[in-house]
Amino acid sequence: MSTNISAKIWSFCDTLRDDGLGYGDYLEQLTYLLFLKMADENKGLSVIPKGCDWETLKASKPESIRATYEQALDKLGDSGGMLAKIFRDARNRIYDSVKLKRLIELIDEQDWTSTEIDVKGEIYESLLQRNAENSGAGQYFTPRPVIQAMVECIEPKVGESISDPSCGTGGFFLGALDYLNRGKLTENQKNKLKFETFKGWEIETSTARLCLMNLYLHGIGDLKQTPEIIVSDSLKQTPEKQVDIILANPPFGISSSDVPTPDDKLAKKDGYFLRSDFWVTTSNKQLAFLQHIYTMLDKNGRAAVVLPDNVLFDTAGIEIRKELLQRTNLHTILRLPSGIFYAQGVKANVLFFEIKANSQKPATKEIWYYDYRTNIKHSPKRNPLRFENLQPFIELYKSKKRKETWAETTEETASPEGRWRKYQYQEIISNEKVNLDITWLRDDNMINLENLPEPEELANDIVENLRAGLESFESVIKELKEN
Repeated sequence: MSTNISAKIWSFCDTLRDDGLGYGDYLEQLTYLLFLKMADENKGLSVIPKGCDWETLKASKPESIRATYEQALDKLGDSGGMLAKIFRDARNRIYDSVKLKRLIELIDEQDWTSTEIDVKGEIYESLLQRNAENSGAGQYFTPRPVIQAMVECIEPKVGESISDPSCGTGGFFLGALDYLNRGKLTENQKNKLKFETFKGWEIETSTARLCLMNLYLHGIGDLKQTPEIIVSDSLKQTPEKQVDIILANPPFGISSSDVPTPDDKLAKKDGYFLRSDFWVTTSNKQLAFLQHIYTMLDKNGRAAVVLPDNVLFDTAGIEIRKELLQRTNLHTILRLPSGIFYAQGVKANVLFFEIKANSQKPATKEIWYYDYRTNIKHSPKRNPLRFENLQPFIELYKSKKRKETWAETTEETASPEGRWRKYQYQEIISNEKVNLDITWLRDDNMINLENLPEPEELANDIVENLRAGLESFESVIKELKEN
């Protein structure tokens, strides 16, 4: 995609900031205008009321464009259906008519729907990243190749319900949609996909708007019936109906401001809320989401979830890991490389698990690990992660008869440095901390002093480790105070 147009639109944000427009406001206006532009490019999918369409905006002169734009927002917000959800309470924040006209011209320079690359997502996510850096919000976005790999492994089927409790801009939904659209679908299947498949929660209103916009312009929902994208904190909602599949990357952060707990007495205190279906009380946001995702899944449901390293080893998560191994078949963990997220130093994993029928015996028998981190270097700009990088993992994951590429001695088909290795349940549960943070490959950087990481990379690793340790200490202190 045109990096050029992306850079232009980004730099224009700085121009508007001189007028007091913040990143969030710019983001919101960009959402409205991009929707109208892409609706114009997909006339077969969109019916925009007369006078509110892109051609009307584009033809407006600088002296009248502000009034035209504001009238359009009001009318679209009262249109009902999908349009109402996207434009409800929409207000213009760009008061300089010349600059508004220029932004419309910049957007018009690009054909936004003719490329496979999600430019709108790229721009939006870079804006949110910059906003997060300034605010400390700590938002992270899932790289598209990771989404693709997760979907390929989960293999969704038409008719299955797919949810994301922190759906953001809808990346997982679009990934699943692309996968499902590969097959030849009947009209009934197309309708199921269009109206009955996706349900998500997003805490940020502006982000939820973009998610709806993305889905709509990819053929999901129509002007009367919209997909369920709920603007709320999903942790505070006990699931009313279980789903077949969850694809998610819960928000990374130090802790929740409000803590979910299964303890009735504790729930009555300030800063807590009741989740009687949870296993334990935790202020760790990712551990809370892990419990929540379990409650969302149907009896045969399956999940692929991106989670940071601390979930695998944090002392606060010992009981949660025990319960997860007991109640679900946690069959696979993909160790992701650092350097693939916008924020440096983030270390994450994809956990694949499925619900098994209740029994006295643990549902997990063995966990297969794929280490795509040790001696792997990626960066968002210089060496971005690509889908083909994860193809070897996908092939091993989907093999009908899994075979390790690791072995104690070198063989024709195995190597002591193989990235694919399994660990038995008893090996893991016998560890006092039920530690899932397992590595076995030799890190060349730690042996060859001439091949050490860049100072910035080392510093980021130290910061990330300190942050994880701090989170663990904070969680312990909070629990001690309550006991």
